[in-house]
Amino acid sequence: MTKKITFNELRKIKDSLPDGTVRQLADEFNVEVETVRNYFGGANYTNGKSVGIHMEPGPDGGIVLLDDTAILERAQELMAQ
Repeated sequence: MTKKITFNELRKIKDSLPDGTVRQLADEFNVEVETVRNYFGGANYTNGKSVGIHMEPGPDGGIVLLDDTAILERAQELMAQ
């Protein structure tokens, strides 16, 4: 499932995650920690992989189209706990 979100909203979600959540997400999805950071707008493709996000210029840091919302949905679940 795809989702559009602003870059600033995506970063706010990442910044609101409890300590250790990025590592937990990486473990749950069997990816590198840097790959999860890239999902939330990072750009370290040496240690992490691309994760199907597409950015377009615009307000609030631009518009991000996520090809797969699984990491975002799990992050939101963890924030709600």
